[in-house]
Amino acid sequence: MILTGPEIARQVDAGRIRIDPFDKSQLSPNSYDFLLGREICWYEEEVLDCRRENRVTYAPIPDEGMTLRPGRIYLAGTAERMGSEFYVPIIRARSSIARLGLFVHVTADLIDIGSINNWTLQLHAVQPVTVYPGMRIGQVTFWCTEGEIKLYDGKYQHSTRPMPSMIHRDFTAV
Repeated sequence: MILTGPEIARQVDAGRIRIDPFDKSQLSPNSYDFLLGREICWYEEEVLDCRRENRVTYAPIPDEGMTLRPGRIYLAGTAERMGSEFYVPIIRARSSIARLGLFVHVTADLIDIGSINNWTLQLHAVQPVTVYPGMRIGQVTFWCTEGEIKLYDGKYQHSTRPMPSMIHRDFTAV
């Protein structure tokens, strides 16, 4: 079951959903529009390796915008710190963004219950597209759970900036 916009607002007021800062004007009928943060990063290597840490370059997104180019994955954060210990968030691009050919989350749209962070967005442009800090880039929906809840406490918990992949930590030493 998905929460409606008014119910999202009630759950924020009750402390069961965290969105900071929260702006009621960003509510939709069944979602909340989140904003692009001010920082972005990208991988330095052309070939990425799952078994090792891949170097990234961090940069601010200028107020006059930054043009994202095809053939590269960009990691950017949400302006808001969001999450819930009671509902499962799912993020998507806003349809207006998708119509420009910008993938906002590539394939990782399910946020674990208990993950309360400035979420990392995996941005991929089909053609060059300019983005701006503070723009409405995506939307989050909140879903009810069934069964015992085990809260997320993984390697990305407490993120406050875009986080590169840490999949290398999943490999055991040989």
